[in-house]
Amino acid sequence: MRIKSALPKYELYFYNLVLCLAMFWAASWIFEVSSSNANRRTFKSSVRPGWHYFGRKMDTADFEWVMWFSTFREHILFALAGHVFFAKICSMLAPQYRSLVYMVYGLLAVWTSMGWTYISLILSHCILLYSISLVKTRWLCFVTGLCTLATFKCEPFVSWQAGFVEGDFELRHVLFYGGCGFTIMRCMSFALENCERKDGNFNILELLKYNFYLPFFYFGPIMTFDKFYVQANRLDLTRKEREMWNISLQGLIHLGVIIVVDILFHFMYILTIPTDMKLLKRLSDWALVGLAYFNVVYDWVKAAVMFGVINTVSRLDHLDPPKPPKCVTMLYVFAEMHFDRGINDWLCKYVYDYLGGRHENVVEELVATLCTFGVTILWLGPCQAVLIWAGFNCFGLNFELWASKFFSMEPFASFEKAMSEATSRRIRAIFNTFNFWSIVLYSVLGLNSLDFADLVAKRLLLKGFPITTIITMFVTYCLIQVIKERERRQALMDDPDPVPPPNSTTSPTSTEAAPAAAQPVTDSSKEKVQ
Repeated sequence: MRIKSALPKYELYFYNLVLCLAMFWAASWIFEVSSSNANRRTFKSSVRPGWHYFGRKMDTADFEWVMWFSTFREHILFALAGHVFFAKICSMLAPQYRSLVYMVYGLLAVWTSMGWTYISLILSHCILLYSISLVKTRWLCFVTGLCTLATFKCEPFVSWQAGFVEGDFELRHVLFYGGCGFTIMRCMSFALENCERKDGNFNILELLKYNFYLPFFYFGPIMTFDKFYVQANRLDLTRKEREMWNISLQGLIHLGVIIVVDILFHFMYILTIPTDMKLLKRLSDWALVGLAYFNVVYDWVKAAVMFGVINTVSRLDHLDPPKPPKCVTMLYVFAEMHFDRGINDWLCKYVYDYLGGRHENVVEELVATLCTFGVTILWLGPCQAVLIWAGFNCFGLNFELWASKFFSMEPFASFEKAMSEATSRRIRAIFNTFNFWSIVLYSVLGLNSLDFADLVAKRLLLKGFPITTIITMFVTYCLIQVIKERERRQALMDDPDPVPPPNSTTSPTSTEAAPAAAQPVTDSSKEKVQ
C-alpha cells in the first residue's frame, strides 16, 4: 500500500462523524461521574476548591502540573524572563560570547535556588565524566554514566547526595532529581561525542556551557551535545521570515492550552477517578475506556506544554530544540511511542540506532531494543510498573518487525499486490486498531497503576465482549483512517508526485504495518513506502 492511497470522501466524512460523536459520548460519561462524586471522601486530598466563578472543585492530583503552573509559576517566569533579557543584550552586543553568558546566568540561577553545595555536586559529576571522556573509550563512558545515574536511584547514595542541597523548600526534592538526572544524560552525550571526535578533545568549558543552559537544566528536554555545540556557537543570528511571529504564536497557543486544561480540570476529574478502585469497578464500560484514553491524551498535553514553554525560550536564543512529542491520538505504531523527543533522540543516537543498524535484522533489533529499554528503566527508576511497561513495549516494537518480515513473504505479498490501494489501506487499519489500544493500555500502565490497566483491559476484551469490544474497535478504526488521511495529505504537500526508486526496500522501523501489525512510520514526508 502506498501512503498516498485515497478513500472516497463520503467514507472519510462518516469516519469523522463517528469519531466526534464517540468523543462527546465518552466525555459526557466522565463529566457525569465527576459531578456526582465531587464530594466523595476519597477525593478530598486531590479535588479541591478551584476558580470560584466556576462554582466547581478542581482536580489537583497531578503534582507536576500544579507545581509548574501554580506553585512554581512565579519562579519560572522570573528566571526565564531574566535569561531572555540577558541573552538578548548579549546577542545584540557580543554574539560570540552568548553561550558563555548562558552558562554564567544558569550557574547563578542554580546557585540562588539550590546553593553552592549543589553546584559542587553537579560539577563533580561533570568533571568525572569529562575525565573519563579523555580516554576516548565509548563503553567506559557508558558504564561510568550509567553507574553515576544509578546513584540517584538507590540508597544510601541518594540520601548522601541529597544532603548536599541547602535550604528546605517545597520544590527542593523535584529540582534536585531533575537537575542531577538531566546533568548525567548531558554529560554522557558530551563524553560520547568527545569519543567520536578525531582531532583532540572538547574543552571542559564547552561541557559547562552545555550543561548549565538554564531552560534545559532542571526539566529538559535533552538536546544532544553535537547539536547544541553547533547552534550555541553560531555567529549568524539572523532569523527566517515570520520566525518571530511563529514563536509568539507558539507561546500564545501554550498559554491557551494551559487555560483550557485548567478549565477542564473543573469538570472532568480524569486524574483522581483512577485512584479510587471501588468507584472504577462501578463505572460503565464506556466511561472506563474513555477515562483510559483521556488519561493518555492528558499526559501528552502536559508534556507538549511543559516542553513547549521551554522550547519557546530556546528558540528565542536561536536554538532548534527537540520537537514536542507526537500526539498519542496520532500513534498506531510503537516506533513513535515517546512522550519526550529529547530522551528519544538521545536513546536512538547512542543506543538504539548504534546497536540496531538498519533495523532489518531480527537479532540486532532485539538486542538494540533490550538495551534501549534497559537504559530507559534506569532513567525512570526500576519498579514493577516500569518493568512491565518496558517489557510490553519492547515486545511490541519487535513484534512489528517480526510481522513485517512474515507478511512480506509469499503468498501474502502477492495477495496485497493484487488488492486495490484503498482495500489494502482498510485491511492495514484493522490491524493498526489493535496496535493503538495496546499502546494506550501500556501507557495507562506506566501513568496510572497496574490495577487500573488490568481493569480496563478486562472490561475492553473480556467482560465487555462482544458489544464494548466491537464498538470500541470500530471507533478506533475510524480514528486510524482519519490519521492515515492526514498523513496522506501531508505526503502530497511535501512530495506531490514521487517516483519510487527501482528495487527500493523500506526500513522496518519507518514504514506502515504489515497486515498483522502496524509497522512504524517515523515521518511520511521523508519515507516512500513500497
